[in-house]
Amino acid sequence: MSDSSVISKMRARLNRGDSWLSYDLGRMFTSDKLDADAIEEIETRLLTADAGVEATTWLCERLSADIGASRIRNEAQLRARLKSLIVEWLAPVSQPLEIPEFIKPYILFVAGVNGVGKTTTIGKLARHYKNQGQSVVLAAGDTFRAAATQQLKSWADRVEVPIVAQGEGADAASVIYDAVEAAKRRGSDLVIVDTAGRLHTQGHLMDELRKIKRVVQKHDPYAPHEVMLVVDATTGGNALVQAVQFHEAIGLTGLTLTKLDGTAKGGIVLAIAKRLSVPIRFIGIGEGVDDLVPFDAEAFAEALVGDTD
Repeated sequence: MSDSSVISKMRARLNRGDSWLSYDLGRMFTSDKLDADAIEEIETRLLTADAGVEATTWLCERLSADIGASRIRNEAQLRARLKSLIVEWLAPVSQPLEIPEFIKPYILFVAGVNGVGKTTTIGKLARHYKNQGQSVVLAAGDTFRAAATQQLKSWADRVEVPIVAQGEGADAASVIYDAVEAAKRRGSDLVIVDTAGRLHTQGHLMDELRKIKRVVQKHDPYAPHEVMLVVDATTGGNALVQAVQFHEAIGLTGLTLTKLDGTAKGGIVLAIAKRLSVPIRFIGIGEGVDDLVPFDAEAFAEALVGDTD
């Protein structure tokens, strides 16, 4: 998919609903002058979209300074400046997950609470990396939830990648160990590990996740090479709470935000970026198999702010 088509799709999906994301910046102008309440309106919409106080203050202070210095005189200049500020804010966390050739197999843990779209994300990740020429093995490590393994098997069939699984209630660490062993035998590039949908408040499940890490390190002392948390953007501030607590418990190296197409809370991306400084790897902008796209600050800001040419 080309960059322009990704931006077009993102814009169509993200600009749904009555939020600052879909607000017509042109309505802030009277003739060729900004309305006196423009910054207050932007501030309100950022906060409503869960961008957080820190990001909102930072953005609005810089816009106010530019308006006061007459560097922003029209809608095009406002859009261009807002876009550049969002890109500047998000640039440090805009880091795609590239699978290096010298680590084989690369072991990717996927964590998150039930309902965030974790299993679906794993299936789409498998599709994404397979399309890039990587050989992928899935590991059905969520042995607590009855339907989890079957759902993952369905995705494995759909994207045509092998899966290693055992029955419900099996030892998750054993399943994942076997999956890595199988990937080594196959010469596979990537193992994507599903883990039980655990609440960040459930200490015993966090302990189990730490145990799984120790078992995998018998294969590779540096594994897992990525610990990715999946969060549901529609939950707004709660997504940030989950991310912080998971990070403190197990140490995250990446984030994926799902369901950005179904929320007016897209500003949570800005809040999470500052609070955690953990790379945002992917965002979900729809239900289709190709609707999980690598996060790119420039494309994201362009989709939010609109045409700045």
